[in-house]
Amino acid sequence: MSNNSILVVGGGFAGITAALEAAEVGYEVYIVETNPYIGGRVAQLNRYFPKLCPPSCGLEIQFQRIKNNPNVKVITMADVTSVSGTAGNYDVKITQRPRFVNEKCTACGKCEKATSTKIESEFDFGTGTRSLAYKTHPFMFPMRYVVDAENASESELEAIKASCPYDAVELDDAAKEIDLAVGAIVVATGWKPYDVSKLTNLGGGTLKNVVTNMQFERLCAPNGPTSGKIQRPSDGAEPKKIAFVQCAGSRDQNHLNYCSYICCMASLKHVRYVRERSDASATIYYIDLRTPGRYDKFKSITEADEKLSLVKGKVADIVEDAQGNPIVTVENALTGIKTEETYDMVVLATGMEPSCAGLKAPAGKIDVDGFVIDGEGIIAAGCAKQPFDVMKSAQSGTAAAMKAIQTVVGR
Repeated sequence: MSNNSILVVGGGFAGITAALEAAEVGYEVYIVETNPYIGGRVAQLNRYFPKLCPPSCGLEIQFQRIKNNPNVKVITMADVTSVSGTAGNYDVKITQRPRFVNEKCTACGKCEKATSTKIESEFDFGTGTRSLAYKTHPFMFPMRYVVDAENASESELEAIKASCPYDAVELDDAAKEIDLAVGAIVVATGWKPYDVSKLTNLGGGTLKNVVTNMQFERLCAPNGPTSGKIQRPSDGAEPKKIAFVQCAGSRDQNHLNYCSYICCMASLKHVRYVRERSDASATIYYIDLRTPGRYDKFKSITEADEKLSLVKGKVADIVEDAQGNPIVTVENALTGIKTEETYDMVVLATGMEPSCAGLKAPAGKIDVDGFVIDGEGIIAAGCAKQPFDVMKSAQSGTAAAMKAIQTVVGR
């Protein structure tokens, strides 16, 4: 006998789309998300393609659809620990970590003000800090604070609890084990930036003014650590000369063998960010500038900027001078001339690595690169399947919902 419920592992754009498409035709859907919020990487962006919308634009519509649909159940701060059974009849075990904040929370922020301790913000990729009671971003969903009990002292926890006028802080909250019976599983676990510390020749993680493309995205976001001002991490100065290094870890047999699809477009978008905010100059070092389909017009408009230089050549090395200025060594593939150029700041277009890489997939199997392989009743969606932009991730989510429905009705 088939179970008509569907599990979606991952609450990014692909997962949300898959869940809503199935729920809106009458199926019960569970979204299991490891973060305290849903929205995935899109929530961390300043703007996203194709229309350069702020993330709240697309996500708020999806959140309203979830709120209005009782068929969708969202379980945050949770991980799938085991899957057994067969297509049409899966038994799934989930562990949900404690949030220490219940549904009474109004996100008033008093708990955040109750302690002065700050730690590195995961949401901002280490470019900023957060409190021990925190919400990750202004349009967080669910709109509830999280208490970081692991890093808080007993006195700080008591201060956080005492500050809440709504009795929303539950310090005795504990991990929960959840059992679900579902007929199909959509794996939409998304992607993670390639580990920049492996790019030692590019100064990844060691040079102060060399950041990743996702760190740069947070620096440009109005809700980011600098309120959208582009600043050098070392001294807070506004950079006047910025380099963007493409394929930082991608298309490289020592790192990621494949093209990560979005990196060229992301750097062209970042040049737009720079030029909107200042008179700074930008250089993009690239192997090939890949702007698929309709994005070619975006490339043409961006590269017409007289303050942008495009250099075809793979960066071999980045070091820094005594002032912390990155020095980029590159051989121009067209002229054969090897040069060293000094910049105020360098942005590495690090590759898109599937979140399952190096781990066991929550359901199904993964290939050598960490992408999820479809199985009977287990369907990959979004960047768990292959590198996608947001639009293609959403399309992939719709396709996965259709396959999941076919699984449960066909049993």
